[in-house]
Amino acid sequence: MDSTSAILAGEAELGVTAKRGSLSAKLLLLTVLFVMLAEVFIFVPSLAFFRLNWMIDRLNLAQVAALVAEAAPDGDLPEMLRNELLSSAQVRMVALKRNNQRRLILSSPLDTPVSMTFDLRGDSRTTSIRRSPGHLYELIRDALVVFTTDPQSHIRVIGQPGMGAGEVIEIVMPMAPLKQSMVQHALNVMGLSIVISLLTAGAVYLTLNRLLVVPMMRLTEAMVRFSARPEDASRIVVPSGRNDEIGLAETELARMQSELHSTLAQKSRLAALGLAVSKINHDLRNLLANALLLSDRLTSLPDERVQRFAPKLIESLDRAIKFCNESLQFGRAAEPAPKRSMVGLQALVFEVGEGLGLQANGLIDWQVNIDDKLMVDADRDQLYRVLSNLTRNSVDAISAMTKAEPSKGMAFVRLSGKRTGRTVEIDLMDNGPGLQPRARASLFQPFQGSTRRGGTGLGLAIAQEIVAAHGGQIALVDVEDGTVAGGAGAHFHIVIPDRSG
Repeated sequence: MDSTSAILAGEAELGVTAKRGSLSAKLLLLTVLFVMLAEVFIFVPSLAFFRLNWMIDRLNLAQVAALVAEAAPDGDLPEMLRNELLSSAQVRMVALKRNNQRRLILSSPLDTPVSMTFDLRGDSRTTSIRRSPGHLYELIRDALVVFTTDPQSHIRVIGQPGMGAGEVIEIVMPMAPLKQSMVQHALNVMGLSIVISLLTAGAVYLTLNRLLVVPMMRLTEAMVRFSARPEDASRIVVPSGRNDEIGLAETELARMQSELHSTLAQKSRLAALGLAVSKINHDLRNLLANALLLSDRLTSLPDERVQRFAPKLIESLDRAIKFCNESLQFGRAAEPAPKRSMVGLQALVFEVGEGLGLQANGLIDWQVNIDDKLMVDADRDQLYRVLSNLTRNSVDAISAMTKAEPSKGMAFVRLSGKRTGRTVEIDLMDNGPGLQPRARASLFQPFQGSTRRGGTGLGLAIAQEIVAAHGGQIALVDVEDGTVAGGAGAHFHIVIPDRSG
């Protein structure tokens, strides 16, 4: 299987996994579950109050039947009328208590005994129902007991008659009608609860799915697609422009994906550059070695100027060969550890200027303000690289400025140094065009912090790494206060401390 097929297979597998654990399905299920759970907390008290109201209705109907029976002459009712009154009230016996005397008003034979008694004298439609948790618990408990009671049994209900009809009304009624009514009520409430749950869950689901789930799935799919091929810029998520947290997440994800894409592209270029450098390095080192052999022959010539410059040329070629051998060190973890010794800073700076041809350059004033006795504790070759890179940047910038503006005044490059306790401070200043804001933002980053057009930015990055290896610091000093006259200028400040101990 090639890489493209593997990527597509990985995307398909991730897509199946996402659907298997779909947020939409979970959201719908949880919404229905929580709405039904809320309905349960409403359903049980509703069932309890339905039982209470149903028994109060029976008491009221029984009271009406009792009043009708008492209105008959001598209290003598025909059996057919008595049975009709009891049937309409759904009771078997009715008794009233007046003036501390209890009278049985209506009755019919019972085929089963009375299994339980409910006292409702504290609960009626005309008196406020006690809302204490204990009372509510009793109502719920009594309602649930109905479902476990034999429907063929009878119950006794005691209440308070209305309209001053007496002190206590007492009825006996069969359990079956109450149980049947409560079952029917429970089914009605349950059906209504299911409908309400589905409607509510559907509305909540559609709303949350549109506002949250769909954007989150879109972000997830964007991350999966980008992770499968991060080098493809077309897979970077496009923010929807929302102003909420989802919009912020989209914007930050797009930013991170763009940065990652740029970083991968840069690392690919660095890898290609490293491969090219490694190929060039071998041939360049051989060419320099040949030049060094030819330079050695110059030392045998009697000419005074040749004898003067030949050692410096040989030393420069030696340093070039050494730099060539170490050209790949920057791509590794760090520069080689510095081999420090006490180095005369003035002589080293003069050598830098001579190597760059500044002493013979009539266009740039090469100024060295360093005491000839100033010593710096550093690796001589590495410090030479630092000063050479910084000075070369200044010279190149000034040369480009001079070509663009020939009427510009005399340019200078000034290098000064001083010792403060166990620290040596080196300042390099020029009155060239200065650094652009883009170069300042990524000054010491390789391939980004170049100070001139066409530069790589490696010089400043190497300089910072070498100074840091010495335990020191290098920084660009702000020159907007006019400390460098004649131009915008650049000012680098280097601090190199002595070795501890």
